[in-house]
Amino acid sequence: MVQFFDLASTPSVPWKNGGGSTRELACWPQGAGMDGFEWRVSVATIAAAGPFSAFPGVDRQIMLLDGDGVHLRSNDGQLDHDLDQPWQPLAFKGDVAVDCDMLGGPSTDFNLMVRRGRWHGGLQVTRHARVAGRTRAGLCMVLRGRWRCGEEVLEPGQGLWWSDGTAENALEPLDADPALAWIDLDMEPSD
Repeated sequence: MVQFFDLASTPSVPWKNGGGSTRELACWPQGAGMDGFEWRVSVATIAAAGPFSAFPGVDRQIMLLDGDGVHLRSNDGQLDHDLDQPWQPLAFKGDVAVDCDMLGGPSTDFNLMVRRGRWHGGLQVTRHARVAGRTRAGLCMVLRGRWRCGEEVLEPGQGLWWSDGTAENALEPLDADPALAWIDLDMEPSD
């Protein structure tokens, strides 16, 4: 199953604390709530300082897309990081209480959350042709340039995600200096 998306038409859901909003790109299983997902990919707009929601048992990766960025600090001292360089993923455990301070105006961030012990995956930026569907699940979103996927031409903010049983789909850059956010996900082996 391959599903295409366009960030521009993805609904934005305000945070309960009023500090930002989230656009969910993909969630597995589909329709799972915040307590039941196995993996989730979203784009968030952070507009105000405040605590991040804790997600026990979840590994997180976050990457600045645009804006001034944020400073992330955990109460236990394990995390103290300026997320101010676009397209540089940062990994941390969702169990840890994290406070967010603004480094200027609002910022937009790309987020991956994976249920520990069930799935593992990584977020990276690629500039070369790739093939979707070689892992159990995954997602890609165009950051810069145009990319061909079959008959589709994807532009910045557009992408696709796949899950079990997907045929392979080649993505090829059409422009000079392209960039693609890429996530490969696989299930953890069972004991």
